[in-house]
Amino acid sequence: MFTGIIETLGTVTQLVKEQSNLHITIKSAFSRDLKVDQSVAHNGVCLTVVAFADDEHTVTAIDETLQKSNIGFFKVGDLVNLERCMQMNGRLDGHIVQGHVDQTAVCKNVEETNGSWVFTFEYDAAKGNVTVEKGSVCVNGISLTVVNSGVNTFSVAIIPYTYEHTNLQNIKSGDTVNLEFDIIGKYVAKMMGVKTL
Repeated sequence: MFTGIIETLGTVTQLVKEQSNLHITIKSAFSRDLKVDQSVAHNGVCLTVVAFADDEHTVTAIDETLQKSNIGFFKVGDLVNLERCMQMNGRLDGHIVQGHVDQTAVCKNVEETNGSWVFTFEYDAAKGNVTVEKGSVCVNGISLTVVNSGVNTFSVAIIPYTYEHTNLQNIKSGDTVNLEFDIIGKYVAKMMGVKTL
C-alpha cells in the first residue's frame, strides 16, 4: 500500500533482459536502506527488491508489468518516481494507492500557467476507468487531484514543488505515463455494472 507521495527520484543505471523479464537497477537516496523482498513503487508500479548494493537496488518486471505500464520504455539515465510502502502508523498524505497500474495514458499537452503547470492526459476509456473533477488519480505514482475530467481525458495542476521533485519535469506531449485510478471509484463503477479491467 502506498500514498502517492513521492519520496525521491531514482536514476536507471542498468537494464538487463532475461527471457520475458526485465531486471532494472536504480540508483537512489534510499537504495542502501532497502532490503530484499521489500516493495517499492517505481512510477507507481509496485515492484519487489531482488538485490541491492551501496546506493543501488534492483527490481524485476515481468511481461505483464511491461505490457500494462511504461516500465518497458525505461532507458538508462531515466528518472523514476520512487516511494516505499506506507507505514501503518503514518499519515496518509496522498490517497490510497495499491501500486497496481490500471493502464497507461499519453500526455496531450503541458501548459505553464504563471508559476504552475497543467498537464492533460488521454487514455482508453473503453477499459472502463473514469475520473471525476476534484477526485484523485495516480500518475506515474504521484497522487494528484483532477481539475478537468472528460470521457477519456483529464487534467491535473502541478505546483512547483511537485514539478521539481518528480519526473513530471521531463514529461512532454506524446510521452506515456502510468495511471492508477481511485480504488473507491473502481469499486463504485463495478457495483454499477461499468466494465473495468
